[in-house]
Amino acid sequence: MDYDFLTTLRRQHPGWRLLAADHGPLVAAFLHRYFIEPNQRTFAEAELASRLEDFLFHLRERLGDDAFPKPARQYLNDWAADERGWLRKYYPRDSDEPHYDLAPATEKAVQWLVSLQGQRFIGAESRLLTVFELLREITEGTETDPKARIEELTRRKEAIEREIEEIQEGRLRMMDDTRLRERFLQMSDTARGLLADFRQVEQNFRDLDRQVRETVAAWDGSKGDMLAQVFGEHDAITDTDQGRTFRAFWDFLMSPSRQEELSTLLERVMALDPVRELEPDPRLQRVHYDWLEAGEATLRTVARLSEQLRRYLDDQAWLENRRIMQLLHKVERHALAVREAPAQPPGMTVDELAPSVTLPLERPLYRPPLKPRIEQNELAAGDADLDAGALFDQFYVDRAALRSRLQRALQTRDQISLAALLEHSPLERGLAELVTWLALAADDPSALIDEAGECEVSWRDDHGMVRRATVPDVLFSR
Repeated sequence: MDYDFLTTLRRQHPGWRLLAADHGPLVAAFLHRYFIEPNQRTFAEAELASRLEDFLFHLRERLGDDAFPKPARQYLNDWAADERGWLRKYYPRDSDEPHYDLAPATEKAVQWLVSLQGQRFIGAESRLLTVFELLREITEGTETDPKARIEELTRRKEAIEREIEEIQEGRLRMMDDTRLRERFLQMSDTARGLLADFRQVEQNFRDLDRQVRETVAAWDGSKGDMLAQVFGEHDAITDTDQGRTFRAFWDFLMSPSRQEELSTLLERVMALDPVRELEPDPRLQRVHYDWLEAGEATLRTVARLSEQLRRYLDDQAWLENRRIMQLLHKVERHALAVREAPAQPPGMTVDELAPSVTLPLERPLYRPPLKPRIEQNELAAGDADLDAGALFDQFYVDRAALRSRLQRALQTRDQISLAALLEHSPLERGLAELVTWLALAADDPSALIDEAGECEVSWRDDHGMVRRATVPDVLFSR
């Protein structure tokens, strides 16, 4: 707490800036009424601006129309600006309307102002008993001697048994009104202080979430290094005394039996006459529900941090998959470009495995080319009355029928050759039908035409003569 530290704190801390601001009373009074006193976590901009307009309207009635001349939305934007930082302005998911939340430093400053009010009395006895009880718990919790711990438990057991005997004899010791009010006020202050602790833990995780976003935006290393750094900072927060205390408190509060017990105790205490004389805040009776709401806000912040990490991993996986698809498309484009070009095998070509020797005497002698002799004869005139119907008296080979015949043959097998197919279904239209079968094989991408192999196909023409043809081996596949 030296001079330089306090000078820096005065310039940078939002709470100090609030106390030193010209409109500090306006800011503190408004935020205390609508955020701290009812334990309201967030407000939409429209709702909070409407409440601030009403608040300013009542102030202008007393202080004049010139007091606080700015509109409510402008005040909210000023309070949420970086140079002040009294409110946090953000956009929730699936919402285009800004929301406002109270900054932890602002809550501490306002709570300090609340503590400056004169208290009706200071609970010295309850504080002293709390000190003794804490010291006793520390001592018992660190005692390693089993004998000493058994002696302490035996002493407490005897004290409890004496108290039971006194109650059975009719001597019931009761707490007086002063002590009752004292302990109730201490309980109330502690309960409200827990809400500020929740807001501070939430702010710590929010700062970590912002740091993670900045790290992801500028990260150019591996995913493992980035996750190791983020999880290390996350563990550094959760493993602190504050983080461990928050987890223990949350586990204790999430117990249904503890919630029921706490509700019963608050209801019984609020019904006592000395407590009603203090006119306590009715919302204190449901303070544990405020704890649950504040804890859920903290857990949602942690969930956003986990979601940010998951989105980063998904984006990285998408980028990697996109790069893979780009490479695949590049390979496909190259394949289409060289599809019609002759294949160029790698390496060097060798004409023959061994040199060929050609002797001079093996060369043939020169032979003059044969010159054909073409006779020029006059064309005789044809018969003009010849019947032209013979030109149209041809037959038609149905490709669809042949394809249907092939599909029926492939229903019981995966492959069939053309020779086997013609043995089962002989040619009916002769050479024209054979050519049609070859055309079907050429158009079918699953068919194979082996030029190296040959098969002989036979049929009978219209005059009963057997005709034969040698064709390449053809294999049809399903």
